[in-house]
Amino acid sequence: MVGVSAKSGGGPEAAKRRAGERAAADVEDGMVVGLGTGSTTAHAIRALGERHTDGLEIQGVATSFQSRQLALEVGLPLTDLDAVDGIDLAIDGADQVVDAPSEGTHGTLLKGGGGAHTREKVVAAAADRFVVVADPTKLVAAIDAPVPLEVVPAAHPLVSSRVRALGGEPTLRAASEKDGPVVTDNGNLLVDCAFAEPLEDPTALGRRLSDTPGVLEHGLFPDLADTTYVGTEAGLEVRSY
Repeated sequence: MVGVSAKSGGGPEAAKRRAGERAAADVEDGMVVGLGTGSTTAHAIRALGERHTDGLEIQGVATSFQSRQLALEVGLPLTDLDAVDGIDLAIDGADQVVDAPSEGTHGTLLKGGGGAHTREKVVAAAADRFVVVADPTKLVAAIDAPVPLEVVPAAHPLVSSRVRALGGEPTLRAASEKDGPVVTDNGNLLVDCAFAEPLEDPTALGRRLSDTPGVLEHGLFPDLADTTYVGTEAGLEVRSY
């Protein structure tokens, strides 16, 4: 289902804000909310902070150091996944969202650009409802960007070899502000795996990657999203899966 609001004006950042604020509007009093990572999700967290100041009682489960710091900055109460019975609603962004209604991959996400996809996937899977926030630049016909893997450091050579056997080209993600690789919040490495063609069956590839010893998690999210709010310069579009 696709819906479009009549609200207009802004630009790229205003489009992200529309998506984030619309997702925040789904949160009800007493909910436990998964707080994703990224610039669009940040708008949702800020909106929830304002609603909490106005009296909304919620608890947040942060998916990364970044989302935790922002939640604390805006005054949201935080808890841990193992301290609650479950998550009512998770809100997160994506690097790519498959927007192809005729394909079985419709709604599949690619995540991991921020290196937090392991905890993001756990929180999304634990949620009763998972809402994605995006702008039109994230919509694709098929996943065609490198697939991030979180990898146990000692397994990096083995994982790289297995990825090549699957037709991918692995690249250890390098840090931009220091020498050496990026290290995740879990103390692991990130390996970005480029494939020559857009992914026709991301679910099958995800299973093969998950079966590789040393891979903690991959960035393919099939069959997890319930709704995507796409903020545009003209308003808001809604995808329901």
